[in-house]
Amino acid sequence: MHGTGLFTTLATLAGGGTIVLIDDTRLDVEHVWDVIEREQVRAITIVGDVFARPMLDALVAHPHRWDLSALRSVTSSGVSFRPGVKHALLERLPGLTIIDTLGASEGMGPSNSSRADGGAIEPSRFRVSERVAVLDERTGEPVTPGSDQIGLVAMGGHIPVGYYNDPEKTAATFRVVNGVRYAVPGDYATVAADGTVQLLGRGSASVNAGGEKVYPEEVESVVRKHKGVFDCAIVGVPDPRFGETIVGVVQVTPNHYLDGPELTAFCRRKLASYQMPRAWIFVDSLERSAAGKVDHPKLRAWAMARLGLS
Repeated sequence: MHGTGLFTTLATLAGGGTIVLIDDTRLDVEHVWDVIEREQVRAITIVGDVFARPMLDALVAHPHRWDLSALRSVTSSGVSFRPGVKHALLERLPGLTIIDTLGASEGMGPSNSSRADGGAIEPSRFRVSERVAVLDERTGEPVTPGSDQIGLVAMGGHIPVGYYNDPEKTAATFRVVNGVRYAVPGDYATVAADGTVQLLGRGSASVNAGGEKVYPEEVESVVRKHKGVFDCAIVGVPDPRFGETIVGVVQVTPNHYLDGPELTAFCRRKLASYQMPRAWIFVDSLERSAAGKVDHPKLRAWAMARLGLS
């Protein structure tokens, strides 16, 4: 289940708008741009880099093929959307506004980018508000901004009543703090002094390496900056000394050569030693779902098999 397409459709229809659907389960980016041009689509919804990167590559390969002047906004949710990819899209589509949204089906809120903003495009940040809090995992109280304390992202407002016939999961996910009911889907974050939320990733996907909790999103955001990396995921595999060790599963950019030592040297300048992948697995595709999600258990099994671990 992925709510983004459903919610976008219902909101558009409720406002008297028109929905254009791509009747193909594959991502054929040239066909997507053809439809956007033909139907004069004003807003599209994508899944971060998974869609944006190949769509951008098509624009680079065919710079004058499409008239996309009607397109005004690109909304993304669910996965990472790199600042470099956003910048390149805005260079080619200067009238565009890029909107990042976050927060499972509850919706944390948007983070917008456009050429009118000027300057460099920073990684998406979301702000603590009446609807958004970051809670101490032990006490349940909001973390102090600027403290670097890691907490759980919580969302209030119009949230689900609970999980059907599952009171235990409902109690774990939906919590009342200072009289406010929140949904806590399991994402970790810190809060800067100015109240912006720095996301670290989903706790269920974190790696415990020698007692240090490593959040895949932090490492993946660095690995993806290498021009030879088309896509990547970080997983933990069993280690007799440290409990788990970090492995990078990488899909290489077409027509590029990339090996482990080069990636290790690249990441060492930007990551702490405990965050460094100890091995690299290169694959033809991460086989993301139609919603852009990776199957972490499957990638972990791939990595273990490739490394000869039982």
